[in-house]
Amino acid sequence: MAGKLKVGIVGGTGMVGQRLVQLLEQHPWFQVTSIAASAGSAGKTYEEAVQNRWKLSGSIPEGVKNIVVQDASKVEEVASQVDFIFCAVDMKKNEIQALEEAYAKTGTPVVSNNSAHRWTPDIPMVIPEINPGHIEVIAAQRKRLGTSTGFIAVKPNCSIQSYVPALHALLDFKPTQVVASTYQAISGAGKNFTDWPDMLDNVIPYIGGEEEKSEQEPLRIWGSIVNNEIVKASSPLITTQCIRVPVTDGHLATVFASFENKPAKEEILARWLNFKGRPQELGLPSAPKQFITYFEEENRPQTKLDRDLEGGMGVSVGRLREDSIYDYKFVGLSHNTLRGAAGGAVLIAELLKAEGYIQAK
Repeated sequence: MAGKLKVGIVGGTGMVGQRLVQLLEQHPWFQVTSIAASAGSAGKTYEEAVQNRWKLSGSIPEGVKNIVVQDASKVEEVASQVDFIFCAVDMKKNEIQALEEAYAKTGTPVVSNNSAHRWTPDIPMVIPEINPGHIEVIAAQRKRLGTSTGFIAVKPNCSIQSYVPALHALLDFKPTQVVASTYQAISGAGKNFTDWPDMLDNVIPYIGGEEEKSEQEPLRIWGSIVNNEIVKASSPLITTQCIRVPVTDGHLATVFASFENKPAKEEILARWLNFKGRPQELGLPSAPKQFITYFEEENRPQTKLDRDLEGGMGVSVGRLREDSIYDYKFVGLSHNTLRGAAGGAVLIAELLKAEGYIQAK
């Protein structure tokens, strides 16, 4: 692992932790050297800890099978062995906030998959192609936490990744109103069909807390840094419905949008085709070459066919057409555990390393 940064995964036995382990197996910059979880898993090898809980296709990566799982609450012990951590734990909000701040105060950068700190004013919530500039608030956060090297950066909710990138490419036209309905995979709840047989042949029209996140988090991503805090944008007005559907992976969204300056359809398609962000400029290892792909076919994107686009890190769009009430409507799709969770977190870490925020201790 010459030259690679040492990575810890706190919450490594859960579904997102497992996906992180899988993604980092052959990563050119990062090497998993520590895995931490609850006290019940501590002391077991990783293979023993997840042997009846492995939820992903493919086997447990060889490189982590024999890592002895540590107790995530022993912050100093875990932090001393790594250059930075990914955090993906299942705990109460206040407990997650305290745990992540404790790690950051040891001088350890924390890239979080949790929602607990998404609205902490000096913690950036990042989609690397959209708001990479928000990481500049880390300087103020470090001052607050009393550390020169530690900090927390968070990934936004998985549901918004299916439509926010497509809207972001059109911000120059000033979207005013957005209506989105998301059709979300069961892996977004950390489950598969073995865990959740009630989802077979079923649709549940409610996901706790999801609609509030889907309506408000885009505004924070489109916000700006004012007096060392991120202040959310005031527009567009967004309303959503979030529905659980019986698919393994992939969140699909149907979107209606109106604009202050209505673009031509050709202008929209050109913006989507040509959109590139900081990860593409930097050539980051996990960055999709084509961030937004538009399908001309009337029946695309489809969850099963298109969720793995660009290694699950691309966003796909289709069915763009004018609407009788709003200006336009379209369908978007993203892979919720890759772009929307573990892969998105890895891309954030790559951005932070490339910009000098994560370094070897």
